[in-house]
Amino acid sequence: MRLLHLLRLPRLLCLAAASLCAALAQAAGFGTIDIPADREGPAMHGGVWTPCAAPAGEIKLGRTTIQGVRDCPLPPGNAPLPLIVISHGYGGSFLGHHDTAQALADAGYIVAAISHSEDNFQIRGGPNDKISALATRTTDIKRLIDHMLQQWPAHGRVAADRIGFYGFSRGGYTGLVLAGAKPDFGQLPPLPSSPCTTAPEGVACAWMKRTFQELLATPLTHDTRIKAAVIADPLSMLFDAQSLKNVTIPIELWASTYGGDGVTPESVATVRGNLPKAPEWHVAEKAGHFGFLAPCSQGQLDVKVEICRDAPGFDRTAFHEAFNAEVAAFFERRLAPRY
Repeated sequence: MRLLHLLRLPRLLCLAAASLCAALAQAAGFGTIDIPADREGPAMHGGVWTPCAAPAGEIKLGRTTIQGVRDCPLPPGNAPLPLIVISHGYGGSFLGHHDTAQALADAGYIVAAISHSEDNFQIRGGPNDKISALATRTTDIKRLIDHMLQQWPAHGRVAADRIGFYGFSRGGYTGLVLAGAKPDFGQLPPLPSSPCTTAPEGVACAWMKRTFQELLATPLTHDTRIKAAVIADPLSMLFDAQSLKNVTIPIELWASTYGGDGVTPESVATVRGNLPKAPEWHVAEKAGHFGFLAPCSQGQLDVKVEICRDAPGFDRTAFHEAFNAEVAAFFERRLAPRY
């Protein structure tokens, strides 16, 4: 299915409105979470969006401005609410998809996101920018789900049998692995900043090669608690039909028209063809890779952040209105309670 023509926008917005009314929510509540270090990994910071019966306001978090209500209590009642967990791309943060998180919370979901422990904006391109993050990412999400089901103050309201996943770029890779994929790390090209690109005979490159060998030997985390996933422009050259054969949960797969940041439209289409069960397929027309990130704030636009550059003819704000409604509709179909 090819998307997005704005002629479809009214129908998709009606879907979102229906979900919103069903949840009796007027805004997204927002609060931060801190997951302490344990034997599985270091401390992580993130955010949680929840249904909220109060009008939304602006919350400023650095250069990012989000719509919501801080620490809004959940709607009254004991009914459990489905959980969506979000995994950002390379060098991102838990705020990278805040508008999608807000839309899902408006539609009645609890939404949780973390900044990945070994792959986030604070270490991108630096000495702590580790290839091993491709192994630790899945453990990060497993720990996030554990936290939401066990330690989060309102954990009793989380429907443990209705957990969904949204992932972009490396986050899309993360979701495929959590769903059962086994990547072939031998297909991974080095980052442009890799010491093996700039000084292949140096000590740093030798260290990188040892780290890579450790990555190859690291068992990856799968999580059967995840029942459905939206995957957007995934890092995908690591997967063939054999490595994807165990991915059987419902998937909505999105590709940008132009790709970017190591992701190509062809590689995403290959994932589509290699999944054992055909995903729901969408193409973001005229979009580059970063078009899946939340529309940029004025502060981000003022400093000309790379992720804010869109291809001519692409309206990120209009796209996200339709995209978020489609994502909410997918999860409504796949995570609705079955009695």
